[in-house]
Amino acid sequence: MGTVEAIYISSTATAPTISIEAVLATPGVGLEGDRYALKQGTFFKPEPDYELTLIEAEAIEAMRRDYGIELAPGEARRNVVTRGVALNHLVGKEFTVGDVRIRGIRLCEPCSHLQKLTGKPVLKGLLHRGGLRAQILTEGTIRVGAPVVEALPHPDHFQTAIHKAQTT
Repeated sequence: MGTVEAIYISSTATAPTISIEAVLATPGVGLEGDRYALKQGTFFKPEPDYELTLIEAEAIEAMRRDYGIELAPGEARRNVVTRGVALNHLVGKEFTVGDVRIRGIRLCEPCSHLQKLTGKPVLKGLLHRGGLRAQILTEGTIRVGAPVVEALPHPDHFQTAIHKAQTT
């Protein structure tokens, strides 16, 4: 089980991120006040993997340790900074952030836009550790300090599996 260490939003693709204590997460939209919910993100597409991004605090710390690159958590431009959870392992899985159910979609690899905004050579240091793009499945408020926990399969998944087993 991990925890939410920080939450960041930005109103536009190039505006600095701001740290907040809590934010409303809405399925099909994103985080209230964030650039992607406002359709202002650099890579905005009306797809679920643009609703929420997460990054491990440990990845930012490893970049400092291994490459000597100092990056403040908000500079990573991910919405939620976690601690104690391997986000790469959540690709294709459902998990909860507090009471909000989330689905990990794909890795959020570092890009030249991030490198340009930070003015730091982050590509190598965040390769395969740049975070997770995720879909918001249930509405709720994400708060600093909330637990991040891999979810048990939805009960409907069990019923589908049982039905398939019975009919084959």
